[in-house]
Amino acid sequence: MPHTNRTTPHPRALSFDRAAAQYAAARPGYPPALFTTVEELIGRPLSGARTLDIGAGTGISTRLLHDRGAHVTAVEPGPGMAAELHRSLPQIPIVRGDGNRLPFATASADLITYAQSWHWTDQALAAPEALRVLRPGGALALWWNVSDHSVPWIAGQDARLRRFFGADGGAHGSPVRSRDLPAGLGFVHRTVPWMRRVPLDTHLANLGSHSAFLVLGDEPTRRFLTEERVRLAELFPDGTVEESYVVDLSVATR
Repeated sequence: MPHTNRTTPHPRALSFDRAAAQYAAARPGYPPALFTTVEELIGRPLSGARTLDIGAGTGISTRLLHDRGAHVTAVEPGPGMAAELHRSLPQIPIVRGDGNRLPFATASADLITYAQSWHWTDQALAAPEALRVLRPGGALALWWNVSDHSVPWIAGQDARLRRFFGADGGAHGSPVRSRDLPAGLGFVHRTVPWMRRVPLDTHLANLGSHSAFLVLGDEPTRRFLTEERVRLAELFPDGTVEESYVVDLSVATR
């Protein structure tokens, strides 16, 4: 497993290392419709595509790209996350690094993906690096799972998170606005709704695996999640939480 660490990642990005196993077990994946939409927008199947999954974490998107037939290399700065990825996906090559300075040859990739990770980059560095590494006709795909705030119980939880962390904080994520993406790349945007049903414990572990909680400390995190457990147990008396998401997808072709 090659190791290259050429940049200093965002400090909060490395907070995930302390919860790598929890992250792998509790975080949501992505629906098949997302990858079908990616294929439509890039104009080719994922099968056989030379793909770099940047900020791969524990390999949630890496595994799904591999399952679609992509020749995928995972790129991850955190040693704990990279170790968890290697444990579960030993067949996938892993490079230690991040998007700000990609340790790959010019024009060597058909597709570069960022699943839940573009916001950890310095866009002034990451966008030119992606364009350098993509072959002509290659594509950059960025996506985020965003909790569907049109669902009343999710909106209520989001309000509690914002009160707890402050107006700009939280663990649900926010829809990615076009002005937050690098200008001049001609991004095309799509949304893909989906849902999953998980035990209450998994839902709370998912919340607790977000960086806002990981940098907060054990005691205030435990207090919030304990109170949230009581509220959600009333809403979901059978102990199964229905999480609704909208994947916010942006794709640009070089």
